[in-house]
Amino acid sequence: MTSDGFVFDPFVAGFAADPYPHYARLRSTAPTHEHPLGFWIVSRYEDVAGLQRSAQSVDEQYLTRLPSWKSDSSKLGKENRMMRGLSMLDRDPPDHTRLRRLVAKAFTTRAIEALQPRAEALVDAALDRIAEAGTADVVAELAFPVPFGIISEMLGVPVVEHTRLRELTAILVLALEPLSDPDLQAKVRSANEELFAMVGELVRWKRATPGDDLLTRLITAEHEGDVLSEDELVAQVMLLYIAGHETTVNHLAGGILALLRHPDQARRLREDPGLADNAVAELLRYDTPVQLMRRITVGPLPIGGAEIPPGSLVLACVAAANRDPEFWGADADELRLDRPNAQQNLSFGAGIHRCLGAALVRLEARVAFSHFVARFPDAVVEELRWNGRINVRGPAELSISV
Repeated sequence: MTSDGFVFDPFVAGFAADPYPHYARLRSTAPTHEHPLGFWIVSRYEDVAGLQRSAQSVDEQYLTRLPSWKSDSSKLGKENRMMRGLSMLDRDPPDHTRLRRLVAKAFTTRAIEALQPRAEALVDAALDRIAEAGTADVVAELAFPVPFGIISEMLGVPVVEHTRLRELTAILVLALEPLSDPDLQAKVRSANEELFAMVGELVRWKRATPGDDLLTRLITAEHEGDVLSEDELVAQVMLLYIAGHETTVNHLAGGILALLRHPDQARRLREDPGLADNAVAELLRYDTPVQLMRRITVGPLPIGGAEIPPGSLVLACVAAANRDPEFWGADADELRLDRPNAQQNLSFGAGIHRCLGAALVRLEARVAFSHFVARFPDAVVEELRWNGRINVRGPAELSISV
């Protein structure tokens, strides 16, 4: 709480539909905010960028100041934590270094670039379905099936498994939200357990039937005699599924919504396809698909004129930083696909935890946005419903007519 009584409240009515006015007040009133629920939040560009590059921890075992809203899985053994606390998302060096190095061997730039024809085929098939129907939900027809299909094909997962995997990852991503409902926490833990077991079965199946796919390469990846343990392998595959589609769904749907709301910018992209890469970066900045990233302080952390104690949970408000006028200028709240420094958005993180799949996200988004605006110059929004999440935020439904 600040001296004027300000408390950041992401549960206030209307926040899910438009959190940016609330982030603006947070930035200007309490840029390093100690929340009464037991966590800290930083929101200015320079502070968030510095925190992303810092040597703070991502391992919740170092939490000594447990926020009152934090899922009670933090109080339990690692078997109850998201992906059992074994994914790169939850590990510090040297474990993080080892895991990332092994996964990166199967996630090369060349492999991603080779996916462009498949991404184009999936996007164009989705646009064909939308054109034929005349009215369609962009989330159901394009934003979900394209990234989910690509990551599934990359991993070599049988089509029969997709429906339940989709259901479980949608539940599991709620672990990244401030959960206070014990029943919802139990549902997340149950989904975590079921998905861990399901992916374990897939790994065993893939060992018996290897192919030319990412999962096979993860199984055989080795560096100086080091390989992934069975549980580590399962955790990385779970992470790739969640990061490989849940966050990208928000980016694709949110980006298309932004283009529909700014027809002048959509026209610029349509007339200048060479703008596509910068457009992806600007849309990532304008409406950030993962709005918060977390760190746990390993010692006293001076930041933004305050000192955060060790063992504290610090939320880096990436969405607020991506619209900080002190960095972006007076037009920070405007969408400008030709923004010259758009590539400096913080949506993929930085330092050792920078998103390993950033190139894949950019590829899928570049194809989806450029093909969409070229195909549907007169599309209009018919219905919009947000997913209600605070962190992994995006449209749950975006119905359009074309």
